[in-house]
Amino acid sequence: VQLQASGGGLVQAGGSLRLSCAASGRTFSRYSMGWFRQAPEKEREFVAAIKRSGGATRYADSVKGRFTISRDNAKNTVYLQMNSLKPEDTAIYYCAADESIIMSTMAVENQYAYWGQGTQVTVSS
Repeated sequence: VQLQASGGGLVQAGGSLRLSCAASGRTFSRYSMGWFRQAPEKEREFVAAIKRSGGATRYADSVKGRFTISRDNAKNTVYLQMNSLKPEDTAIYYCAADESIIMSTMAVENQYAYWGQGTQVTVSS
């Protein structure tokens, strides 16, 4: 499966952005999807994930209550709605996919086989 992330940009603190990740190739509904991010000089970290059916989600503590992950299997797209953005949310955001993710490993980077190219999110103070 090929993944294309979009929707990043520059926003002021307190603002909102919605990231999209469009998938092509194989049946999108077979894949659980995740969002990760990497800030300058930091390791890539988990942000949010959603199971294949969309019935289960998981969030990093740092984004709970502010970010929402969702998916539209008819459009082969997963979304990350980001509200109340903070300067510390500044990073390159990556979407990832895998067919075999289970709940206990949704936050583990090396469990995802497929990755998009990333989209830059910059939050100014």
